[in-house]
Amino acid sequence: MSEEAVTIGWKAPSNIALIKYWGKRANQIPENGSLSITLANSTTTTFLTFNKKEKEDQLISVEYYFHGERQLQFEKKTDLLLNQLSSEIGFLKNYNLIFKSENNFPHSTGIASSASSMAALALCLVSMEEIITHNKLNRDDFFCRASTIARLGSGSASRSVFGGLVSWGLIPSLEQSADEYATPFIIHSTSRLNTIRDIILIVSAKEKSVSSTMGHSLMNHHPYKEGRKAQANENMVKIIEGIRKDNYQAIAEISENEALSLHALLMTSGSDGLLLKPNTIKIIEEIKYFRKTSGLDLFFTIDAGPNIHLIYYDDQRKQVLAFVESTLSQYCEGGKWIDDHIGNGPEQLSPALRN
Repeated sequence: MSEEAVTIGWKAPSNIALIKYWGKRANQIPENGSLSITLANSTTTTFLTFNKKEKEDQLISVEYYFHGERQLQFEKKTDLLLNQLSSEIGFLKNYNLIFKSENNFPHSTGIASSASSMAALALCLVSMEEIITHNKLNRDDFFCRASTIARLGSGSASRSVFGGLVSWGLIPSLEQSADEYATPFIIHSTSRLNTIRDIILIVSAKEKSVSSTMGHSLMNHHPYKEGRKAQANENMVKIIEGIRKDNYQAIAEISENEALSLHALLMTSGSDGLLLKPNTIKIIEEIKYFRKTSGLDLFFTIDAGPNIHLIYYDDQRKQVLAFVESTLSQYCEGGKWIDDHIGNGPEQLSPALRN
């Protein structure tokens, strides 16, 4: 890298979907709308360093390092994304790009690491675009553009560009919704959902046998495809109503139904579709029993992996933490779990904080 090299850094969060998107059309367009909670503590930090090539060519020049080691798998995925963007962002082929990325949680285990990593990468690219073109975008346009780019790398990454509750996909009852980018789902300042917390129970930190990309492709010819789209659309209508009325019961029932429906689709997609582990089932059973006996407002959801997200409210934190420590931690790999909560979205680390 020459003395003219510029470094940009962003920290982007993971998210957990309550309404799952599963199955997609060309150009990363979802088969159904989704709704997620942006997390605060489970993040990917990415730094992009770039400088102009000494000799121009028509090739993308990219290196990708993950926790200090060159990661060719991530590099290949990044190269594909950059080549896809190069027709729109012509200057990309004029620069050497080096990405250095770190997660503070296990990747490829069903905790949406691709969402946080691709969101961080997209934010770096939009910041680079502002520097190269000398065109500073307003806040809304900046994050909308980052969400659009993130979507091309990972559909769920489009949601990690925003904080709070976030929707993605064209949803008739949401005026600002779109297939091309995600949008914040506005909730009232007094809503109890502003205090929502998430304990991620790590049943297994091993890389899952079916990637999300593969799982989505298996939906193309799935016999339940149309039924799933109808179910997701109906659940979206119900959960929006539940959120607007602060109806915990509706939110909990729909979220658990969505989680189990996702895994039903996975299990009926192929021989490798069983991602749940015995301890996943045990945790679900324990949560249901504890909820029944304690009367607390908590529920579970699961992404495409074996790990459980236990969703609850901050005013019940003491009781829930005691339950996790005394009961659920025994089903976690090495007793490990992540303490998280609803977050405000990405943070720019360099060259300067964004207003």
